[in-house]
Amino acid sequence: METAVFLACCKIGGLSEHPLGIVQVRPGEDQLALRLANEPYIVHYWAEFLLPRLNDCDEFSAPQDWIIGVPGLRYHRERGGICLYRPSMPASILLTGFNPHWWDRIVDRLTDYDLLQSKPDWTPEERAAYAAAAASPCDPPSIYSPLLRRIRATAGPGPTNSTDAWHAVGGDVRLETTDGPPCPDLIRLLGDGPTGLGWEVDHKRCTCLCDHTHSDVGCNIDFREPTSGRFVYCSNTKWGRTLDDGRCERIAERNRAAFA
Repeated sequence: METAVFLACCKIGGLSEHPLGIVQVRPGEDQLALRLANEPYIVHYWAEFLLPRLNDCDEFSAPQDWIIGVPGLRYHRERGGICLYRPSMPASILLTGFNPHWWDRIVDRLTDYDLLQSKPDWTPEERAAYAAAAASPCDPPSIYSPLLRRIRATAGPGPTNSTDAWHAVGGDVRLETTDGPPCPDLIRLLGDGPTGLGWEVDHKRCTCLCDHTHSDVGCNIDFREPTSGRFVYCSNTKWGRTLDDGRCERIAERNRAAFA
C-alpha cells in the first residue's frame, strides 16, 4: 500500500513546498502516520490521486489500467485524521495535519468520479489491478515504500522543497529533488548510514559542497538497490526557490479552487 500511495502522490511533484505535500513521517508497527501541509489544495490532490474509481477501458486493456487511484483503498475518519486502509488487510496510513472536514468536503465534490469508497470490500476489477501490480517488476516495494518513509530526508534547508519520482528506461527509477540536502546527507540516509537502506552508490557527480562557480546547477547520484538490482537515478537541482509573493498567490488560488 505504501508503494501504491507513493507512486500516486508523486504526481504532486513541485506543486507543494514540501515533498509530496508531506511535512512529517512517523512509522509505527501497523500504521504509517503522515502529517500533510495544512493547505486545502494538498488535501484535494491526495484525495483525487488516491481514492480508487473505475477507468473507462476496453476489454483489451491491461488490468493495471482498470482502476484510477490505489486499488482497494478505503478510508474512514478516526481520532487524529483520515485513516487509509484496505479491507481485510491490517496495515493503514493515517493522514493528519489538516481539518478532516476538508477531506469530507473535497470527496463530496468528486461525485463525478464514481468513487468506489461505498463498496465495503474489494471489487473484482480492484483485485485484478492489485494482482497485476504486485506481479509487476517495475514497482519493487523495496524501493518505493522505504522512499515514502524517508521522504522528508529529500528536503533541504531552503523554504521550498519538492520531490518527484517516475519510472526510467528499463524499469529503473528516477528521483528528482529540488534544493534537496547535500549529497553526503542523502547518501547516509539511503546508503550505509544508521537508518540507511543499504543502497550502493554506483556513480556520483557532486557540486553542492564546492566553493567555486560551476556551470552545473545541481548534483547527480546513481544508487543501486541490491535486492532488486534496480538503479535509482537521483538528481538534486539547485533552483533556489523561495516563498515569494507570486508563489504565495498561486497557493492561495489553488486553495480557493479546492473548495470552488
